[in-house]
Amino acid sequence: MQIRTPAVAGMFYPGEKNELKQSIKESFLHKFGPGKFPPSNDRKKIFGIICPHAGYMYSGPIACQSFYAISSDIPELFIIIGPNHWGVGSNVATMKDCKWETPLGQVEVDSDTAEKISKITNIIEIDSFAHSREHSLEVQIPFLQEMASNFKIVPISLIDQRKDVSIEIGKSIAKIAKEKKTMIVGSSDFTHYEPNEFAHEQDLALIEPILELDVDRFYEILQERNVSACGYGAIASTMVACKELGATKGELLKYATSGDITGDKSSVVGYGSIIFT
Repeated sequence: MQIRTPAVAGMFYPGEKNELKQSIKESFLHKFGPGKFPPSNDRKKIFGIICPHAGYMYSGPIACQSFYAISSDIPELFIIIGPNHWGVGSNVATMKDCKWETPLGQVEVDSDTAEKISKITNIIEIDSFAHSREHSLEVQIPFLQEMASNFKIVPISLIDQRKDVSIEIGKSIAKIAKEKKTMIVGSSDFTHYEPNEFAHEQDLALIEPILELDVDRFYEILQERNVSACGYGAIASTMVACKELGATKGELLKYATSGDITGDKSSVVGYGSIIFT
């Protein structure tokens, strides 16, 4: 079985096990995080989440809001969808016969499910190369490892993030999630490298249709405002899948920018934590 070694350990998050555990703990306890460590006591039915994927010092606390929300009921499978920043490999790619390694250990890819979803739609191809350097999925896994010990993943990376593609991916994911206890994780940051106030305006406008599960309006605002959210297709796929599964709304747990965290508000990146219920 192939081992997918970490691409961004020591950069986006600490490369040493104990330092990484401490970083995750600090993210959960941060003032922009949930302020406590999982598991939560909330039994709310959550179909999927949106998480950021920057360095833990910037977006870790925001990501922990979503992870804390789902920590009372850990599924057997996490389908993690994110943008392919490097543009390598297939336009939409999953993988199989692989374990993803982080400083906290290894997590196995659910090969049977990856194979199944690639047959439900020919849009999703089996291609490990597409995942070789990508951080948007990798940075989610240590958080999951700290919360759970027995789960598998199906990673899906997107070069093609058009609306029709995202809708088909979302519907395919929903078919899987109807058969197996699954949590869908859409990985995206929001506005990139704009002044703080402008980023807040742009992102809160884009988040509005996300909370309403309105994919058409989401893409309209994305284009009208030219919002530089990198994983917009991952967000849309997650919205579609959750709506197919019975979600009626999204809930914004926390929005903040890198500037809100560091104090440098001249050029920021936006981060949102959203759950679908």
